[in-house]
Amino acid sequence: MDAGTGSGRTLVIGSRGSPLALRQSGMMRDAIAAHNPGLKVEIAVIRTTGDRQQEWTAPPTAQTAGKGIFVKEIEEALAAGRIDAAIHSMKDLPTEMPAGLCIAAIPEREDPRDVLAARSPAEFDALPMGARIGTGSPRRVSQLRHRRGDLSYVPLRGNVDTRLRRMREGDVDAVILAAAGLNRLGLMQPDFTFLPPGICLPAVGQGALAIETRDEEGWVRSAVRTLHHPATAAAVVAERAFLSKLGGGCQVPVAAHATISGDSLSISGVVCGPDGGTMIRVEARGPAAEAAAVGVEAASRAVERGAARLLAAVERAAGA
Repeated sequence: MDAGTGSGRTLVIGSRGSPLALRQSGMMRDAIAAHNPGLKVEIAVIRTTGDRQQEWTAPPTAQTAGKGIFVKEIEEALAAGRIDAAIHSMKDLPTEMPAGLCIAAIPEREDPRDVLAARSPAEFDALPMGARIGTGSPRRVSQLRHRRGDLSYVPLRGNVDTRLRRMREGDVDAVILAAAGLNRLGLMQPDFTFLPPGICLPAVGQGALAIETRDEEGWVRSAVRTLHHPATAAAVVAERAFLSKLGGGCQVPVAAHATISGDSLSISGVVCGPDGGTMIRVEARGPAAEAAAVGVEAASRAVERGAARLLAAVERAAGA
């Protein structure tokens, strides 16, 4: 990487090669360049374990997937100095950061909600009995099954375009997707419906991006820090603290969403059993300046209500 000073520097961003990842990385590339005149910003595509698993017929379980399946190879390239920064969907990034790396900036968040896209447009509660819902997310399946156990939940993987195509071709009656991805790709449609948080709370960090760099002060961190959005960062810190306290990852049925109002932060969290039969909902509120502590408080309340037992049941079911 070019470690010189002044104009002529080149900052190389590592990104997955999916259409959504490239769109997100392109947005960040353009924004970093706009905030840092004279800086050249390039994207290097890196194939991850998660990208390879997208090609499997059956989705990986919580145990086979592990944590960080969409970031491992990118972080290795970052640590080795082959790239200067990495752009991740925050919900894919494990709560434990590798030694020598850090989240240098969290840009302003997109819409964090989940969306229902159906062949015959309808609200979730109005879907016909037995309708086939495509999603590969244990978090979504558990919450939706808790609400409507009469529906059929079909494992569905692949990029956003692939999932929408399979719905339109009749492989499933509806799919659940993140609003942020649909918006960034320009694929949101007027007949798609948002899932209220009372039905399906978003994944931790959903809608937010993370710009990861090496954990050292310097021109790279200064360049990307220009995109940092403090309110989004506080909300994400609370959500990730909630997940970290519970010991979960992106393949477990844990959800959380935090909001900021003035100097106050509120967080709602959900932990579900493997079959959706049991659901624990918690809330906590506190100063936004103490975001991590508010997230931990919410997680502690969930533990007091039996969250650890539910997550242990999830692990047992995954290993069956």
